[in-house]
Amino acid sequence: MTSAPDQPPAACVLGTLPGPGFEGRRIGIVDLDREGREIGRIDLAEDALPDHVRDRETGAGGGQNGSRPRWIFSDTPKWYPPLLAAGVSIERCHDLRLTHAILARSELVTAPEALRAASDWDAAPADAAAPEQAAALFDVDAGRGFIPQVPHDLEAALAEYARQTTAIETASDPGRLRLLLAAESAGGLVAAEMRAAGVPWDEVEHDRILSDLLGPRPIRDGKPAKMLAKAEEVRAALDDPRVNLDSPNRLLAALRNAGINVASTSKWELRTSEHPAIEPLLEYKKMARLLSANGWHWLDEWVDEGRYRPVYVPGGVVTGRWAASGGGALQIPRQLRPALRADEEWRLVSADVAQLEPRALAAMSGDRAMAEAGFGRDLYSGLVDAGVVATRQEAKIAVLGAMYGSTTGEAGALVPRLRQNFPAAMHLVDSAAEAGRQGGVVSTWLGRTSPPPSEGWQRLQRAANRFDATGADEQRARRAAGDHGRFTRNFVVQGTAAEWALAWLADLRLRLERLPEIDGAPESRVAAHPAAASGPVFSRRAHLVFFLHDEVIVHAPAEQADQAAEAIRAAAASAGRLLFGDAPVDFPLDLSIGERAIKD
Repeated sequence: MTSAPDQPPAACVLGTLPGPGFEGRRIGIVDLDREGREIGRIDLAEDALPDHVRDRETGAGGGQNGSRPRWIFSDTPKWYPPLLAAGVSIERCHDLRLTHAILARSELVTAPEALRAASDWDAAPADAAAPEQAAALFDVDAGRGFIPQVPHDLEAALAEYARQTTAIETASDPGRLRLLLAAESAGGLVAAEMRAAGVPWDEVEHDRILSDLLGPRPIRDGKPAKMLAKAEEVRAALDDPRVNLDSPNRLLAALRNAGINVASTSKWELRTSEHPAIEPLLEYKKMARLLSANGWHWLDEWVDEGRYRPVYVPGGVVTGRWAASGGGALQIPRQLRPALRADEEWRLVSADVAQLEPRALAAMSGDRAMAEAGFGRDLYSGLVDAGVVATRQEAKIAVLGAMYGSTTGEAGALVPRLRQNFPAAMHLVDSAAEAGRQGGVVSTWLGRTSPPPSEGWQRLQRAANRFDATGADEQRARRAAGDHGRFTRNFVVQGTAAEWALAWLADLRLRLERLPEIDGAPESRVAAHPAAASGPVFSRRAHLVFFLHDEVIVHAPAEQADQAAEAIRAAAASAGRLLFGDAPVDFPLDLSIGERAIKD
């Protein structure tokens, strides 16, 4: 160990030190004061890191009086899981990888050149990385999914942190960026903690649901009985006893031979036909999806000791929404919700936000009429009461059409009513769409900026502007411009809603941490039933276990369930104030407490 700080550090930069291979690796920690100046440097063995961090967090190492340091991680999935496994949690961090992705692109950064030149810190969002880029950007870890390859050594971390600090300090609106980066980094902590704790999962109930819907579990890789029976029903209706329903090409040929003139085997295409084979075929496809995505093999791979542990990817979508690189956390089907079951003497506290994206649009655009339509109530019903549309369904179609750029059908007919009644909100999305059509970029409320159009998009526009351009060239260019305009139109809304959700998560995480742990008092029924499978950090206190865009689930001791519910409500209100100040927009929650997390 080298010099230790004489004062509690405001931040601690972690990184590996040069030396032998993975075993016996040493870790360097540089302590920084509030101005970012180095005040101490520590060298310790890797296995000593959890105790050192615990001391800093609990006060023995300087973390007293509310001065717990902000830990500077190269990448949270690299550093935080081993700490959690050792029973150590931290209050705050700054994730260099997540921050780099935002700052290198943000319009608010006035001098991004140094960050963009540091390409070894680049890791594309999951929906932006082409397959050929994946091998270069990510390592595959069987237990943690895709782990971005960024530098983890101490000197590289210090250099990147210095670049990021300069970029923030010289930004056109550093306050917004700091808020965004703090929320994004907190999201990284939440993702690691939710994986460590796991979602309480009833394996017996999951098996019962599968058996009820598909038939009993088959031997090896066979299909369950109800699926086989449904397949025979389809074959009989097609008068083709040998057709392979799992082969799109062969199924399409069989459909056409039976006189069903469809262009593909998608459910949308199939529903255009009234042939007797269609209904059982759609049911078979639904069964096949459930078996493939969440069947018994999924149960064996992703659920262990009563916990489902998916791999979340914060910032995995360019808008800032999360993705998943393992376990399919963002696609758990509704019929499996009863399998989410709290431990004995614990409860699941579930909450989702009503119409999050339209409310974010009302707040960021300053459209008071739209805000008032949904204040304290269902926003879609508020549009009906305001006389904008006739039914709640029309309101939903109109709002979604406005945010996603629908210009045809029922949405195309209804959107002009929103433009007349909510001009500020519509001006915001219309302006974002026009910027996209012109090849520009747009930014969210806190400064996350959309990617520029691809080189392919640029080629189409150049071809349309040539003196010898054909009508087909111009049509392709217009179509591409319209597509990018719809993307930027939605980007500002979805991205800002994602920022609100991150602020909600970050605040809720700290509120739950402040709830007292369940002790061994005789009057506490829960004390005899710790959530041992949730790991040493979370076995005796309420904790987040699930997040999906606008929904959270907290696993809480039964006697603290009401407190956890109040923490969820208070965090939602706080997130609204943090982002939008005194804007007359609220974010009402549909909240429930129970042994199972069942959504209507």
